[in-house]
Amino acid sequence: MPRKFYLTLIYLLIILLISPLYAQRRPITVEDLWAMKRISNLTISPDGKWVAYVITSYSMEENKGQRDIYLVSIDGREIKQLTKGEGSNYSPAWSPDGKKIAFISTRDGEPQVYVIELETGEVKKMTDIALGADGVIWSPDGKYLAFVSQVYPDCPDNDCNSKREKEREASKVKAKFFTRLPFRIWNRWIDDKRSHLFTVEVNTGRIVDVTPGDYDTPPIDLGGKIDYAFSPDGKEICFVRNTDTMIAISTNNDLFITTPEGGNIKRITTNKANDNQPVYSPDGKYIAYRAQFRAGFESDKYRLMLYERKTGKTINLTEKFDRSVEEVIWSPDSKFIFFTAEDQGYNSIYRINVETGEIKQITEKSYNTEIGITPDGRFLIFKRESINKPAEIYRLDLASFEVIQLTHHNDSLLAQLEMNALEDFWFAGAGGTKVHGFILKPPFFESGKKYPAVFLIHGGPQSMWADHFHYRWNAQMFASRGYVVVMINPRGSTGYGQKFTDEISGDWGGKVFEDLMKGVDYVIKNFDFVDKNRIGAAGASYGGYMINWIAGHNDKGIFKCLVSHAGVFDLQSMYGSTEELWFPEWEFKGTPWTNPELYKKWSPSYYVKNFKTPTLVIHGQLDYRVDVSQGFMMFTALQRMGVPSKMLYFPDEGHHILKPQNAKLWWTTVFDWLDMYLKK
Repeated sequence: MPRKFYLTLIYLLIILLISPLYAQRRPITVEDLWAMKRISNLTISPDGKWVAYVITSYSMEENKGQRDIYLVSIDGREIKQLTKGEGSNYSPAWSPDGKKIAFISTRDGEPQVYVIELETGEVKKMTDIALGADGVIWSPDGKYLAFVSQVYPDCPDNDCNSKREKEREASKVKAKFFTRLPFRIWNRWIDDKRSHLFTVEVNTGRIVDVTPGDYDTPPIDLGGKIDYAFSPDGKEICFVRNTDTMIAISTNNDLFITTPEGGNIKRITTNKANDNQPVYSPDGKYIAYRAQFRAGFESDKYRLMLYERKTGKTINLTEKFDRSVEEVIWSPDSKFIFFTAEDQGYNSIYRINVETGEIKQITEKSYNTEIGITPDGRFLIFKRESINKPAEIYRLDLASFEVIQLTHHNDSLLAQLEMNALEDFWFAGAGGTKVHGFILKPPFFESGKKYPAVFLIHGGPQSMWADHFHYRWNAQMFASRGYVVVMINPRGSTGYGQKFTDEISGDWGGKVFEDLMKGVDYVIKNFDFVDKNRIGAAGASYGGYMINWIAGHNDKGIFKCLVSHAGVFDLQSMYGSTEELWFPEWEFKGTPWTNPELYKKWSPSYYVKNFKTPTLVIHGQLDYRVDVSQGFMMFTALQRMGVPSKMLYFPDEGHHILKPQNAKLWWTTVFDWLDMYLKK
């Protein structure tokens, strides 16, 4: 045979051998979603050469997650796995000399504080506290570790806490007494416990409760990224708690100071609204923190404040900055503060000059969290993600502003998946106000083809859809089934100025509903690939409320089916079953007995007679934010009206679906429902 034939044959064999590397990409699946490595807990070594972080890996078969600690070099060239599967390991904290890392581990059962010697790998258990430890940090002088633990506040010591907990667990009577509000939070019962801040002396192992009393540190809700910190000299601790009589109606978190040995506690903020996230300046002059000014309003703008330690004077650095400050870090020279803020569907990094107040935006059109800075002030380290890329660790050079990616834990999986990027659009909402939205095309999108669409409505309501990789309401998952995904940030959304956020309070079905419906009209008119006859809508929490509202106001029949997850159905009964009473009292300008008209006006339960759109209802028994009774009532109303409906009930989930196999059922059920009505 001719030589050319053999060369062709060899070439074909090579193609066959390497073709798996270039195989046809495919849409994402729920198995892919739970196979992705989830990065968190970034912290930089004292010499600036390493970043410690946590990877959470999930097993669909075992129906659980595993957390382990890794190290990546500052240039991204080397990665080391520090812990390997002995329980979950997380919350790493570098010792000041960089030779050890403290962390939390469940290797012996309850989570406790451990310290690992980096040179030898030797691990030492530092605590054996009855109700477990969390959130460990190291004092700058290396003498102490601080952590939080649950306690029974009337117990004088660890033995008492241990005995009380064992008696409760062993008792065959599971009845509970309530004497105050709240008696549960999110997905857990409080059971007379409080969260306290402890220190452990590294050399002696002596443990001290530095925040005794019948209060929570950190606060049970509305806290910052971390709500306790050591002063640079290690002689003081600043922490956050709420001392109001009824915290169910209070957002009054304040800053306090004490010593690592405990003793005298001093309040240093008296603002009646929320103060949190204290961060000492490296020179010890200031404590930076976040403050809201409107008491009772959890979504007021967070200002960046300075507390001058010598004089007690406070300085507002960002009053004219119309964004809410999120994470806060100091530059090593104490001249600048870096912070993140939501900004029109992204999470940007900013730098403020402490002396002049000048603000510079460092990143744009990207979603960045968990910021840190190297000790030499040269690099910012942070997580970055987008709608088609889960979070990895990045480094930004503050001189050149060059950004490089340090970790690539999900690259091999991403290479197999076809996922499009988000596209922005703006339109005129209620009153002509500009409203922002995102649209996501399905994988393998074909021009000239008509596609069904799913409108996703975010919760909060004071939050936003963003260009990030959401693991619960993942837009790529919806797109994977051949749907165009539309995400609009209507009135009430964050990242568009405080006035825009404020305009939903007292108006839950008003301008926000008009914004959403005008957004639907805009999409139909301007994106000819959207089939106007095959549009559905889905949402959770407030998004679930809006789905229930739409069910009673879908007059034009635009939406062919609906998905309501953890949605509010009846505002009056919601008030009596939720744990955070400040929220409805702010949003509806009082209680159901002081302002019944507003509760009635915006309650979907008063519009059941208009229900006709097929609706899937989803709710979890352990949801104490929006009680499961709201889902039951919505489903009952749909059935009573003869509307095609189905309910998916999770006895072991709360407001969010967190277990892999439950999530798989969730996605399967949602997809089946949407396909039934949108793919005919």
